[in-house]
Amino acid sequence: MGPAELGQALQGLRPFHDPRLLVGYEGFSDASVYELDGGQLLVQTLDFFTPVVDDPRHFGRIAAANSLSDVYAMGATPLTALNIAAFPKNLGMDILNQIFRGGMEKAAEAGIAIAGGHTVDDPEPKYGLAVTGLVARDRLVRNCNARPGDVILLTKPLGIGALTTALKRGDLAEADLAEAIALMEQLNAGASRLLYPHGCRAATDVTGFGFLGHLWEMCQASGVRAVVEAAAVPVLAEALPLTREWRMPGGSIANMEYLQDKIELTGAPDPAVLAALHDAQTSGGLIIAAPPERAGALLAELTAEYPWSRAVGHFESGAGILVRS
Repeated sequence: MGPAELGQALQGLRPFHDPRLLVGYEGFSDASVYELDGGQLLVQTLDFFTPVVDDPRHFGRIAAANSLSDVYAMGATPLTALNIAAFPKNLGMDILNQIFRGGMEKAAEAGIAIAGGHTVDDPEPKYGLAVTGLVARDRLVRNCNARPGDVILLTKPLGIGALTTALKRGDLAEADLAEAIALMEQLNAGASRLLYPHGCRAATDVTGFGFLGHLWEMCQASGVRAVVEAAAVPVLAEALPLTREWRMPGGSIANMEYLQDKIELTGAPDPAVLAALHDAQTSGGLIIAAPPERAGALLAELTAEYPWSRAVGHFESGAGILVRS
């Protein structure tokens, strides 16, 4: 669901006030945060979606990695997870078994157990996880703490949405998406572990609202302006011919429409790259606001595990987003 529709759905809702609920759904945060005793914070999130690839085991891994990402984006360590699945029984339980198997493999890589879950019969398959994590109060990372001068780092390339949509349309085979699948399956755990040692207090992950959509949320929450160097943003080469022709998911087009009055352009950014900046991602990388004195060292460490990592701009005083060619 796009940001505009989601805002309408939540309009006027007033949840019960609990002073220990430090972060709820009212803002733009990646997950909820609940205060426990002893300076520990409980971080909770839930995410699920329809298949983005044909292979059920790959789908399970991607969905699990995507669900875990919100916990990692807040600097937390996942503790447990629960499956959430919708599946048509007529497709056969062997396929559902493979989806669950992929999810368990990725959870095991994260060092956590899937403790149970809930499954319903549904005409369209859907899968994901509800994840619970833990973080010390002084290590919590939020998307509202970006500061003027912080360097914007991005750890994974864009273009995933365009490629998976091409797969669904039959324009590409799954073998053509091998690199994209590996990127979607990669956990953001390594990047998350580097945030606190390098003094990073703000980050978010790139998913359905696209790079610019999630960056705009950071700007709104932090009260800053982002300056993006379009030519520096990593985009999968196979996706550029698709984004140039706007052959992207409907969510990407909705992102562009939602942000059209929030983005300022200067120069002449490549139209294919500009479209990719709006592309809805699945299990994308982290956008990190890095203190300028630590950005170089952090980027060097990131590239060891996330070779697509790039410095793509900076934050400054003001509001909104400026995209430069």
